[in-house]
Amino acid sequence: MTVDRHDPAGRVVAHHRAGSGTVRIGYPIGVREVRVVARRRLTPRMVRLTLGGPALAGFHTYQADDHVKLVFPDPDGTRRDPVPDGRGMLDWPRPLPTTRKYTVRRYDPAACEIDLDFVLHDGGVASAWADTAAVGDGVTIAGPPGAKAFPHSYDHYVFAVDATALPAVARWLEESPADVSAHVVAEVDDPAEREYPLAHRDGVAVTWLVRAATGSTLAQQVRSLRLPAGRAFLFAAGEANDIRPLRAWSAGRLDSLITGYWKRGVAGLED
Repeated sequence: MTVDRHDPAGRVVAHHRAGSGTVRIGYPIGVREVRVVARRRLTPRMVRLTLGGPALAGFHTYQADDHVKLVFPDPDGTRRDPVPDGRGMLDWPRPLPTTRKYTVRRYDPAACEIDLDFVLHDGGVASAWADTAAVGDGVTIAGPPGAKAFPHSYDHYVFAVDATALPAVARWLEESPADVSAHVVAEVDDPAEREYPLAHRDGVAVTWLVRAATGSTLAQQVRSLRLPAGRAFLFAAGEANDIRPLRAWSAGRLDSLITGYWKRGVAGLED
């Protein structure tokens, strides 16, 4: 069953799916030209780019899982950016330009800045750009398109993530209530990636896993957790096949939001 709420203009502003615990929040989607104003290496394989500029005035982001799309030019340098359609959506050119999604780690409305954290890896369009982007370089961002939000009303939260979803977890930990109870299970490719900054919170246990040569153990570790009494919520995000077993495991056991951020061998996955 689904229930929609609408604003006075008739646009859907919230969409709830019974039993999932999630609410779909719809935003008017913008297109903005921004520039790199700072860069910081967080771990050997993670770099944070701060993007800023006057176009970020009025930017909106309300949920830890919000993302924007970086819109890249064609190989010959031609820019084919989307255009707002006047109804809160975007008109995209065809064929579609190359885009990649990244979580909004931080938004500072006073400074008109956002932070995006990039996992660096071979062969990635956005990774290659982030690895060499210098202060002053420009880029187009589109979004956020809305979020699948979950309320701060559960007794316990479980986060099952790889490096690509660490920004969402880090933001959630900063924005969640003081008395939150949660367990974070994070799987990375290298022990040095455990340097990624997560807020230390009472009531929050963090387990770091290093992906084995034989494959991911993320789902296995999460399924072995002993959940406390009460209502629990699972947020699982990362490589699609690694988190897939958690879909069946969570069904009927706890509410969940499970999203494949990427998939091995697939460029620009749309979950």
